[in-house]
Amino acid sequence: MSETPIIRFENVTKFYDEDTTVLSNINFELERGKFYTLLGPSGCGKTTILRLIAGFMQPSSGSIYFNGKLINNVPANERQVNTVFQDYALFPHLNVFENVAFGLRIKKLAKKDIEDKVLEALRFVNLSGYEYREIAEMSGGQRQRVAIARAIVNDPEIILLDEPLSALDLKLRSEMQYELRELQQRLGKTFIFVTHDQEEALAMSDEIFVLNAGNIEQSGTPMDIYDEPINRFVADFIGESNIVEGTMVADFRVHIGGKEFECVDQGLNPNEKVDIVIRPEDLEITGVDNGKMKVKVDTQLFRGVHYELSTYDEEGNEWLVHSTKKAAVGEMIGLDFDPESIHVMRLNETEEEFDKRLESYGEDAYGN
Repeated sequence: MSETPIIRFENVTKFYDEDTTVLSNINFELERGKFYTLLGPSGCGKTTILRLIAGFMQPSSGSIYFNGKLINNVPANERQVNTVFQDYALFPHLNVFENVAFGLRIKKLAKKDIEDKVLEALRFVNLSGYEYREIAEMSGGQRQRVAIARAIVNDPEIILLDEPLSALDLKLRSEMQYELRELQQRLGKTFIFVTHDQEEALAMSDEIFVLNAGNIEQSGTPMDIYDEPINRFVADFIGESNIVEGTMVADFRVHIGGKEFECVDQGLNPNEKVDIVIRPEDLEITGVDNGKMKVKVDTQLFRGVHYELSTYDEEGNEWLVHSTKKAAVGEMIGLDFDPESIHVMRLNETEEEFDKRLESYGEDAYGN
């Protein structure tokens, strides 16, 4: 018998008025002890899902279950959930110890128990020795650790994180990504992380939910989402992509930009119109006569670890290329790619239909 999901949304809809639907018939299940990310642009509904789980609002319709029990009307203070907010919501007049101890004092725990729990939480976030430091004296990264310590000190089953890295500089954000992931694994708690940054999502998550306009477009592991986007929105939102129109001539044969290429996709209708995705890093620069397609270099930028080239083929399709090789602007070059690098997306395909089609490929179709 499978374990009961720690969180289950069943046909959950949230609207504020007749013209503003934030979530539309959302369904998903979350397993215990994993790092989940809700990813999407501003206004897609990801923070609303977080607030529904926390109990800060109730769904307009549908059911939310925690460990198999309906919690629609359970108040926030009675849920085994703590939240790390975007602005951390620390008390500036309290020192680090008192910020972390605040919830424990509300529960009226014994003084020794409070001290033990606070010191243990601070040790977990590498802030031992900072107990009596004022919040104003802490850096951005340290303040975030204080907020996380305050969230974990009550030993919740779920920790919600609402874009907690957005105010940090690039280097510190990268460091905190590793720290958050390591902390989640050490605690063994369920983390639900909200972000619009696809790099954060790919780096930290066990599973990603990509949201758009109140709907879940696709869910899966970071590798699944990146390598097999279900539609144009997901492909464009997750990493940089070349997305062009094509035709599925037959199983394993696709027509792109005036030419026919071998691919690994199957199960579509003959001559069906499709969207084609090829990632920029999967395009290899070759001699003009050696590639599968000829393109003209329009612009070239140096990105540190690679060159980024914007190129155009004879049909006018733009192809973004990431390569350690460089080429001159205006030069004609060849581009080569493997059949596995071509991802075919059926127009208006549901995630269930998409998953069934992938299953039909067999275990070795993508080298898995």
